Amino acid sequence: MAPIITIILIIVSVALITVVLMQPGKSAGLSGSISGGAEQLMGKQKARGVESFLAKTTVVLAVLFFVGTISLAYFLQ
Repeated sequence: MAPIITIILIIVSVALITVVLMQPGKSAGLSGSISGGAEQLMGKQKARGVESFLAKTTVVLAVLFFVGTISLAYFLQ
């Protein structure tokens, strides 16, 4: 069971790295970090289209990564 989980974990890891690198940057310098952070906190900016898809995919892959890591540690005991 451990080799199968290891292979799945490697695939999820590569996919997670790829999705994170494909996401656009959210900062626009010092002024963007101050005003952009407030807008993001208040929910005025919403991700749309590809950005929303990439954000949701990142969450799903991160959850799969943690579940795979914990299950691999369990099976290796």
